[in-house]
Amino acid sequence: MVVNMKKKSSRKKFPLWQSIVLLICIPTFFISTFLFFNDLLQYRAEDYANAELSQKIREIRNDSKPAAEKVTDKFAEYETLWAQNHDFAGWLFIEDTKIDYPVMHTPEDPEYYLHRAFDRSDASSGSLFADAAYSMDGDSLLIYGHHMKDKSMFGSLTDYQSYEFATAHSIIHFDTLTEERNYEVLAAFYWDPVPKQENAPFHYYEYPELSSPEIFEEYMQQVKAYSLYDTGVSASYGDKILTLSTCSYHTNNGRFVVVAVSH
Repeated sequence: MVVNMKKKSSRKKFPLWQSIVLLICIPTFFISTFLFFNDLLQYRAEDYANAELSQKIREIRNDSKPAAEKVTDKFAEYETLWAQNHDFAGWLFIEDTKIDYPVMHTPEDPEYYLHRAFDRSDASSGSLFADAAYSMDGDSLLIYGHHMKDKSMFGSLTDYQSYEFATAHSIIHFDTLTEERNYEVLAAFYWDPVPKQENAPFHYYEYPELSSPEIFEEYMQQVKAYSLYDTGVSASYGDKILTLSTCSYHTNNGRFVVVAVSH
């Protein structure tokens, strides 16, 4: 007797719905991977461009004798940058951090450099820029920057949540085109956006002028009340105030703010 036996296939058949899911997921995976590495390369390119700019400034500073020598009415190290882009308004530098960048100012277009580099090309990391309502020559200045994961721009600003970090990096250097100035860290705090109402938290970005002792005292009381720690640094009416602001993800649309003073 001959018995015919058909071999059963060892392959496991996937239900139709699983096949459809695979067809969707596989391309999605490759697209997501491509976008991730594309963003990574873009961030690195932007960081490299900023590093080159910083290196040029350091070289000019080292070659300048004296360092504060002016060409026409501007400091030597910034004359070339201003000639390349008249939106250039100053340079911010904090030792032992990646914060070493030009600061832009466009009062007629407040967020122009939100996603633009110094040369006005598109840049996800953008540039540091001063609030349009603030004057570069005023007694109060507010500078914004993106909170980048690679610590570029203001990615390292949240390190000031630590008192130890703040004491080790207490001096913030900010030069305008015509004046060199050092600021001492006075406070650092997290800020949550809330609707304006009576007794609501103060809006730190609404103090473009500290034009009277009363307004100055009001601002400083709020800053001290919000601060994560006491730096022991004080400020008096007539001092210059520098405020640095970046995004914080502790809450929706949150901010992290550092306030410094120059006597």
